[in-house]
Amino acid sequence: MIQEALKKLYIRDLTKLKTEIQSYKDEASLWRTTGDIKNSGGNLCLHLIGNLKAFIGNGLADIGYERQREFEFSGKDVDRVELYEQIEETIDVVSHGLDQLTEEQLAGKFPIIIWKEATGMTYTLIHLHAHLNYHLGQINYHRRMLVGGSIDNVL
Repeated sequence: MIQEALKKLYIRDLTKLKTEIQSYKDEASLWRTTGDIKNSGGNLCLHLIGNLKAFIGNGLADIGYERQREFEFSGKDVDRVELYEQIEETIDVVSHGLDQLTEEQLAGKFPIIIWKEATGMTYTLIHLHAHLNYHLGQINYHRRMLVGGSIDNVL
C-alpha cells in the first residue's frame, strides 16, 4: 500500500533531517544567515516540523497542533536537543497519521485545504514529502557551505 511506502520515505528523510542538524559544527552555525540566505538550517528545521505537524498531525492524526509559522522563520537559538526531540515527535506523528489511513481515505480528498481548493490525499502526501526533501536539501547545502569556514567567502 502506498501509505507504507510513504511512511518509510518520511521516516527515512526525517531521520536524515536529524542527522543534518547533528552535523552542524556548533549551535551558532545552525542559526546563521547572511546576504541572500535568509533561512538558517535551524529555521528550516522548525518549518519542516511545523508543516508536518500542522498538516499530517492535524489532518490525519488529530493532534490539535497549533502552528506558529512566523516563529518557524524568526525563532533563533532553539536548543539542538529540543530540535532532536521535535523531529522524533514528528516521526511519531507522521507514522501514526499514515497508519490511520484507509484505502477509501487514500482515494479521497485531504481533510485540510492547504491551497485554494481541496486536493487528493495521495497528491497532498506526495507534495508534503517533496516539500520535506526540498528543504532538507537546502539544510544540507547550508551546512556544507559553513563547514569550510565563512559562508560569506563561498558566496
